[in-house]
Amino acid sequence: MNIKQVILRHMKMRMRRPFTTSVGTEYDKEFILVEAKSEDGLSGWGESVAAIEPFYKEETVKMNWHMLEDFLLPLVFEKPIEHPDELTNERFAHIRGNYMAKAAIEGAVWDLYARQKGMTLAQALGGEKKKIEVGISLGIEDSVDELLRLVEKYVYEGYKRIKVKIQPGWDVEVIRAVRERFPDIKLMADANSAYTLDDAEHLRKLDAFNLTMIEQPLAHDDIVDHAELQAQLRTPICLDESIHSVEDVRKAIKLKSCGVINIKIGRVGGLTEAKKIHDICKEHNIPVWCGGMLEAGVGRAHNVAITTLSNFIMPGDTAASARYWEKDIIIPEVTVKDGWITVPEGPGIGYEVSRERLDEFTLYSKSYLA
Repeated sequence: MNIKQVILRHMKMRMRRPFTTSVGTEYDKEFILVEAKSEDGLSGWGESVAAIEPFYKEETVKMNWHMLEDFLLPLVFEKPIEHPDELTNERFAHIRGNYMAKAAIEGAVWDLYARQKGMTLAQALGGEKKKIEVGISLGIEDSVDELLRLVEKYVYEGYKRIKVKIQPGWDVEVIRAVRERFPDIKLMADANSAYTLDDAEHLRKLDAFNLTMIEQPLAHDDIVDHAELQAQLRTPICLDESIHSVEDVRKAIKLKSCGVINIKIGRVGGLTEAKKIHDICKEHNIPVWCGGMLEAGVGRAHNVAITTLSNFIMPGDTAASARYWEKDIIIPEVTVKDGWITVPEGPGIGYEVSRERLDEFTLYSKSYLA
């Protein structure tokens, strides 16, 4: 591949309803959309999942733009690319961190590579599934009654797993209410690092509710205290924010810090690293699932593709586009039927980006030439 041009777009999309976690509430989604163009006229698409504020991770939209413009794009333009793995394994290897910025351009290159090869992105990654099982993530609501109403809605729609955000004061009794109303659903709790080891006795109360997992209860950068907590819980701990690389996973497995790993493409620096994490988890019988970052259509499509790999055996967070957006930037939009997404069969991500909607949602754009 000869990448001849990259266009960065600063996008802003209004969410269908606010989404609240222990770290804050989102009303709008601002993100960078990356379009990589080759000399044969094809375009590949990637999406940065960095937010405006450094609350989930340290990266932000502005920081990603700076990293892409000043460091990553020059490396992409340096010489032809034989395979997208070269970016993570070689060209970007000396740049520390900045995982979401790396993933944004790497995702566009992966999409372009698959299109040039005439295959789906799922096939290019080695995926096997024709459809994927999905769950849904529910934020912290104004009342337990409102949460129960939403759980009922999405259970009725067929979602295969319900994730409920928790924080101190909105945890045990909330989960108890959901479990009493819905005794048989797959249910998990996501803490987004809201607790410490001092809360271990309190968190043990969640063992009573037959949860599939508790996601990232302790610090965002910890794997040591999670090991101590996991030894005290029957419920598997799932690591999210703590995992950036296959090396992080190796250490977490060695320490017995968790029983499940959440793979987010942006958090781990792209599809190449996500594949490596998938493979080591499969080798050690650690199930994985694909987490969500409130992605628009391009990022959502990448999530669909990676989830076709064999060890993604738990329902992920890749809900339908309509869960978050009045209208998405891709055609057709991602849809869910009875808790399943059918993997698209078109080349690359399998969805087309609407130029009309790009114009509607773009705040600013800039083109870069090789």
